[in-house]
Amino acid sequence: MTDEQKAIDKHFADERLSNTGVKAALIDMDGVLYDSMKGHTAAWFRMATELGIECTRDEFYAYEGMTGAATINILFRRAYGRDASPDEVKELYGRKVKYFIEMGEPEMMPGAAEMLNTLRQAGVTRVLVTGSGQHSILDRLDHDYPGIFDPDKRVTALNVSHGKPDPEPYLKGLQLAGCQACEAIVIENAPLGVLAGHRSGCFTVGITTGPIPEADMKDAGADIVYPSMPEFASRLPILLNAFNQNSWNSK
Repeated sequence: MTDEQKAIDKHFADERLSNTGVKAALIDMDGVLYDSMKGHTAAWFRMATELGIECTRDEFYAYEGMTGAATINILFRRAYGRDASPDEVKELYGRKVKYFIEMGEPEMMPGAAEMLNTLRQAGVTRVLVTGSGQHSILDRLDHDYPGIFDPDKRVTALNVSHGKPDPEPYLKGLQLAGCQACEAIVIENAPLGVLAGHRSGCFTVGITTGPIPEADMKDAGADIVYPSMPEFASRLPILLNAFNQNSWNSK
């Protein structure tokens, strides 16, 4: 039995659900489709240190998936004991975006195109679910991954009241896909996103495309973890086949 089959069996047994196959994939963007997290963390670190807020660059990897406002409020609560005002959020997030853009366009994540094409060829609906609201990357999707994400199959920071780790982004993704949690998989690379996917009830895949340890993904609720996007892309047909063959039913 493959690791994929074992993970699927455990997920559906734990959730007491029937597996009817995969109809949709809910896919994160930064760190999954684009190798952009090193740029995001550098931009956040620069913005915060300019304010005199003590922080480390690596801590921003742990905030991946949150909205910009939520990340700024973490910094403000620690430094000033309060949330940032709407005007402060707008100004500071704009500054962070400016710094990110100055570093140039991030590269497409190796293996991402192969992964997306496998999903398309299998007839799996693709829904983008990202905590980002940065048009500098969002506007590239149709060029870099043509025909993958329909305009009405995208959840961004602009569409939710509560970002990851709240399940709202993935619950909205399920609504756009027109399916239930038992019919979808979540594809993530960060613990907060994994936790959001887990809380939504979906089978959640973690991929370690950054410095976050595999154990942190597991602790956040990942059903299975892959060491890289190319490895996940190569194993995705096996995962999809395992879903189709799985016959566990709730009693």
